[in-house]
Amino acid sequence: MTDSIIVERFAKAKPAAVYKHLIESNRWVLWQGVSATLQPEPGGLFQMSTGDGRTARGQFVEVVLDQRVVFSWGWTDLPGLPPGSSTVEIDLIAQDSGTLIRLRHSGLGPDEAPMHEMGWNHYLGRLDTASSGGDPGPDLGLG
Repeated sequence: MTDSIIVERFAKAKPAAVYKHLIESNRWVLWQGVSATLQPEPGGLFQMSTGDGRTARGQFVEVVLDQRVVFSWGWTDLPGLPPGSSTVEIDLIAQDSGTLIRLRHSGLGPDEAPMHEMGWNHYLGRLDTASSGGDPGPDLGLG
């Protein structure tokens, strides 16, 4: 049986600004990781590395301009969640003063769900800051 988590965060930026931080490698690393290779088209590579040398990898599944990004996800060094074994869906919902970011991560085992929920809560805060033009600082992980 797999678990799903849903994390929501309001961002002060408009959907187009948030969207760019989900599909452009140089903007992704402003809020998560230290390097990223993103090929935002169905079947394109999703890969992100953290400062401690861990790498998440998968493939883009769906990309809808300024509205939605879906990619598979897993860790190259976490046997319980190998690359591409789970799915991250991010919807950007326009609101008067910004964007509601709704992230659903499915296909997680019960051991992985709590860690990923905590991580996505942390990183969506950093995404809000980066997409709004702020500097969230270097990614030090959950520390």
